[in-house]
Amino acid sequence: MIARPDVEAAAARIAGHVRRTPLLEIEPLVPAGRMWLKLEYTQHTGSFKARGAFNRILAARADGLLPHAGVVAASGGNAGLAFAYAAARAGAPAEVFVPETAPQVKVDRLRALGAAVVRSGTRYAQAAEAAHKRAADTGALFCHAYDQPEVCAGQGTLGLELLAEADVDTVLLAVGGGGLMAGVAAALEGRARVVGVEPETIPTLERAMAAGRPVDVDVSGVAADSLGATRLGGIAHAVASRTGVRPVLVDDDAIVDARRAVWDEYRIAVEHGTAAAVAALRTGAYRPEPDERVVVVLCGANTDPSTL
Repeated sequence: MIARPDVEAAAARIAGHVRRTPLLEIEPLVPAGRMWLKLEYTQHTGSFKARGAFNRILAARADGLLPHAGVVAASGGNAGLAFAYAAARAGAPAEVFVPETAPQVKVDRLRALGAAVVRSGTRYAQAAEAAHKRAADTGALFCHAYDQPEVCAGQGTLGLELLAEADVDTVLLAVGGGGLMAGVAAALEGRARVVGVEPETIPTLERAMAAGRPVDVDVSGVAADSLGATRLGGIAHAVASRTGVRPVLVDDDAIVDARRAVWDEYRIAVEHGTAAAVAALRTGAYRPEPDERVVVVLCGANTDPSTL
């Protein structure tokens, strides 16, 4: 479980290590009071994940818990990039386990950042199991992609930036394992609502809220490379339940259309997972009130633009 004080502590810890990303006001995609895009894809390594990675690694270093063996992480791509980047800046080696389905563009970037890359399994859960074993065998610091307090709190610093820059009612963001959702919901608790958007083919949040606990789901579809967690994180479920996060589902066709629309209208090439948040507005899966002030988080852009 995390709360706003944890996010504030993370913000102090990672200050100077991460970018304060732009907030772009746009014409509302649907009738609403005001609308902004949070351009988080301009963050180090191309996604919000750098926030949590730095908080996890810097907190461990401050506590004397960053071993010579460095860090081990499992990721579909973006979290691995972030941990590799943060580890390099902290002077520690990084080893990243990725599923065999990880896009080559992300694997190439991992290696360019100096990380050792190990392909293991076809899903994130399988890569994570292998990474856990590797960390236990070597004594390295295990870094979870989305279900560690320091990681979630670090991601939540995005929410603090929003509060400082806009009078916002609602934040729409994509959900996979839920680390970003958990951090932002904790940061905004009592001040703004969070809507968690996910593909119909990977409904980790929706199923967890219905069951009252995280449950396994099948993983498939166009956004599986970035939203491919098989279940929502325990921290994410606890925060979502406490703060009233609303789950919204969109189908693959809507995600593909939204990704192309973001390119056509703003010349921004985002990942399919990122485009899910835009799809919720374009399809009416989420309908703002006439005077609602809405932020849509564009959380990652590690994608192949030739597929647009």
